[in-house]
Amino acid sequence: MVKQIDAKGFSQMIRAGAERLNNNVDAVNALNVFPVPDGDTGTNMNLTLTSGAGELEKASASHDHVGQLALALSKGLLMGARGNSGVILSQLFRGFGKFLSDKETVNARQLAEALKRGVETAYKAVIKPVEGTVLTVAREAAEKGVSVSRQIEDAAKVMEAVLEEARASLARTPELLPVLAQAGVVDAGGQGLVFIYEGFYAALSGEEITYTVSDTRSKGKEEESLGEIAHRKSAQSQFETGDIEHGYCTEFMVKLKVVEDEAPAFDEESFRKEIGVFGDSLLVVADEDLVKVHIHAEHPGDALNYAQKYGDLTRIKIENMREQHTHILEQEAGGEAGQPDKSTKTPEEKKPYGIVAVAFGKGVAEIFRSLGVDVVIEGGQTMNPSTEEIVRAIESVHADHIIVLPNNKNIILTAEQVVDLVEVPITVLPTKTIPQGLSALLAFNPESDPEANRERMLQAVHHVQSGEVTYAVRNSQYEGGEIKEGDFLGIREGKIETVGDSLLAASSDLLTKMLADGADVVTVIYGQDVTDEQVKELTDFLDKEYPDVECEVHYGGQPLYFFLFSVE
Repeated sequence: MVKQIDAKGFSQMIRAGAERLNNNVDAVNALNVFPVPDGDTGTNMNLTLTSGAGELEKASASHDHVGQLALALSKGLLMGARGNSGVILSQLFRGFGKFLSDKETVNARQLAEALKRGVETAYKAVIKPVEGTVLTVAREAAEKGVSVSRQIEDAAKVMEAVLEEARASLARTPELLPVLAQAGVVDAGGQGLVFIYEGFYAALSGEEITYTVSDTRSKGKEEESLGEIAHRKSAQSQFETGDIEHGYCTEFMVKLKVVEDEAPAFDEESFRKEIGVFGDSLLVVADEDLVKVHIHAEHPGDALNYAQKYGDLTRIKIENMREQHTHILEQEAGGEAGQPDKSTKTPEEKKPYGIVAVAFGKGVAEIFRSLGVDVVIEGGQTMNPSTEEIVRAIESVHADHIIVLPNNKNIILTAEQVVDLVEVPITVLPTKTIPQGLSALLAFNPESDPEANRERMLQAVHHVQSGEVTYAVRNSQYEGGEIKEGDFLGIREGKIETVGDSLLAASSDLLTKMLADGADVVTVIYGQDVTDEQVKELTDFLDKEYPDVECEVHYGGQPLYFFLFSVE
């Protein structure tokens, strides 16, 4: 019987939950209903929980108090939250951690109540909660736990009841969400939570847990200090700012894919040689499934795009060394000449606005930069940026007000979490697509106040139609009929509009539907897997069928999506 969960037991419980989820990421991703290759619920939940478990691991070295560990877990989850599923998971454990914050140990009733408080916090964080999702699974499981805890003092038995109800609730999700029933699956986020709860129960029931967070980052300090090691090679004060050939200090990690995922086989020596063409001060540390990279690059996106072939990117950090170097020289000059210290120096003048955008694809990122975006965070459909990455991007921009363009419906909630984490005022525009983000930028007026800009940019978002063409990774159904694996899908505003057996058929049919009510301009952004011939076929179709509509074509380089369409 487990009457009290102490700090050690609590840590084992969280580690076991993280292990169980980590081992089943692909299973959770496969449940995403939309039959397009962006199933990332498992990835987002896993990276979020891994971040939380990492903070807990650090705290466990100096605390034997469950409340302190729970707060560390909550902090790590919040900063590592990715996508809607990751944000909801972070909120579940935010309420959980807050309730446990003053408790040295936890009994069965407190454990159940903590789960219930987490559910309350998560529901408040979601503007329009949808039943039949992870929220339902968490709520019904917590309610069962509270009920059982009034009769049983064994925390393991209570967790067993929570798990059983979570599984039952998960099985009922198709009854609440017709789209799940249509696809013949249960909710992906709910399944992820069930895996976590399975780990919790395994730890509390005495199952031996071999997983530790440090195992997933086996290089430990060596990985985290790559930047420090690289920067020891040259003193900043030994050269002029203008001499910096590669201006962006870029650090990131690659979570290697298995060969079965059609990723190229990773060879550390070849990887180091090939990525080295993008810059200097290169350091690469790799183990079986993780690679840590530090490089000084003039175009960091090139290095990121190259590395992404081998797996998912995480812990991305990009810093402008020219700005850093200028600041260092100013500080040193001031000290040597006996000038006033930093506290009395006139601070660098801020510009009125800074803009941060999320985008995927080298060409897309360049388009955003050309329209005035200060920082483009590499991310999108299958790799949502974390809360921490968005915070870092915002903090790197020296402006009075920051506008954030998520450009993906699964990133909006993550971006909104940042508002309370930084000091500078932020406007998060709920842009769900790349075309919406571009349209918002074109409406931006640097002379207007933030509220006026928000209204103008939102109006622009509402006046643009967004379309995209991708392919199906599984058999499924939609309102128009059946979808077969490998079919080309034409999607408008997140809804499948057409299915074709060729790229041109799906693309032209989608454009026909989007142009049915007339338009002045069509923008076509083509992806990395599209040939010049395919682009010409599509533009010839537009020229023939819609000669009065202006067509703009840009290379986006985005993966997974052959075409992105904007119709205005």
